[in-house]
Amino acid sequence: MALDPKLVGRTYTSAQPYEVGREKIREFADAVNDPHPAYRDPEAAKALGHPDVIAPPTFAIVVTRETSWQVIEDPELDLALHRVLHGEQRFAHTRPIRPGDQLVCTLTIDSVKQAAGMDVISTRTEIATVSGEPVCTALATLFHRPEESA
Repeated sequence: MALDPKLVGRTYTSAQPYEVGREKIREFADAVNDPHPAYRDPEAAKALGHPDVIAPPTFAIVVTRETSWQVIEDPELDLALHRVLHGEQRFAHTRPIRPGDQLVCTLTIDSVKQAAGMDVISTRTEIATVSGEPVCTALATLFHRPEESA
């Protein structure tokens, strides 16, 4: 059954801020095999004009995890995780994510459509500090196969 277009505009918000830690940044850089010194060495980051180490650009996916799961678990969307394909992910940063940031997310469903027999859900997640400073916008596209295709 196709998703209802009335879902467009639905929002999901962080229950709590995500506090960015230097160790989490290092672990993420290691996990994605990115050796850039600005992700580990404060002096290397300062040489590039940053006050401290910075997170790799894709670290934002860690921050969006909670609101993304809210979409998957929303009973009105009735998504089955085993039939969801994460089709696209983009990040537009206002500034790098840094240790000590306390970040909150607001995810909005921007569009719901059908293509090739699948639901296509486009989302936009605004990541900001608890004081409201914009940090990043994460755009994602999810594909959901109907049950009979599973």
